[in-house]
Amino acid sequence: MIERTPIAISAGEPAGIGPELCAMLAVRHQHDPYAARLVILGDRELLTSRAARIGLTPRFADYDGASFAPGAGIMEIWHQPLAVPVTAGHPDPTNAYSVLSLLGHASDACATGLFSALVTAPVQKSVLLDAGIPFSGHTEFLAQRTRTPRVVMLLVGGDGAHPLRVALVTTHLPLRDVPAAITRPAVDETLVILERDLTTRFGLPNPRIAVCGLNPHAGEGGHMGREEIDVIAPAIAAARARGLWVDGPVPADTIFVPAQANRYDAIVAMFHDQGLPPLKAASFGQGVNVTLGLPFIRTSVDHGTALDLAADPAKARTADVGSLHAAVALAIALAGRAAETTRPALER
Repeated sequence: MIERTPIAISAGEPAGIGPELCAMLAVRHQHDPYAARLVILGDRELLTSRAARIGLTPRFADYDGASFAPGAGIMEIWHQPLAVPVTAGHPDPTNAYSVLSLLGHASDACATGLFSALVTAPVQKSVLLDAGIPFSGHTEFLAQRTRTPRVVMLLVGGDGAHPLRVALVTTHLPLRDVPAAITRPAVDETLVILERDLTTRFGLPNPRIAVCGLNPHAGEGGHMGREEIDVIAPAIAAARARGLWVDGPVPADTIFVPAQANRYDAIVAMFHDQGLPPLKAASFGQGVNVTLGLPFIRTSVDHGTALDLAADPAKARTADVGSLHAAVALAIALAGRAAETTRPALER
């Protein structure tokens, strides 16, 4: 039997659109198989019932890590039981620890090499917080779980010939807390991780990187703030001294214009809502969230749980699986490149 790359897919918030998207992906896999062994982590009954609810009959099989993969086009389920039954569109904090346990199992399985990559469907952060769990996002959870000091959120989307890649120095912070978090180490480490992963995982030797300023017009020479002068510009200078191709600080209101953005392999934004609006405007529904710096590959969708769609079967049938498909395709591509680069020279 031909070995296929094992990819883990977390089903996300059980009351959200994740289970339907997994069913759609499974049907797509059935008719046009991905070059990978796809395993969904989620509640078996939930996944099968929500597929039936929107008129789909995907080919599911129970996952057994000790056995060979089933035939091409069959998606496996690694059963992760929920605490209580789910009503679509209505999250229940009682299931919050089940969701967290699922993510922990997925992370550990990838960190130990059982899977080559993790693809995550969206979770409902507010429900986890309502359950008393201090959860700010997948990115931060996976970093803590793997004891990774710093990770970088990278969003990928746009034209295939000139993909837009946007990396963030800070992620899920209130806006009032952002300036204090823009430190020299934060910018330095973001550039190190971004350059390393663009080179090793994306196969981009000597990547071209632009770095945004924090303030309007990149600070107007200090008249609108000194973060560019005191923090960002010195970090860029240090990166250039190490041999990186880095420009900036550049004004965020012009760098995302396609004629400018296409000159670079990645753009570094200082905070979440500086970098994500241009990316989502260019490719919402097809974008992919990638966590750089982890000991394994992790991709995710560019949207939320869509509780309003999940609540209504007619609307759930119209959900767009494009971002999940893109996240799986990118995970497979990155995993394939990683396997190729680590394969002994005599096997190549």
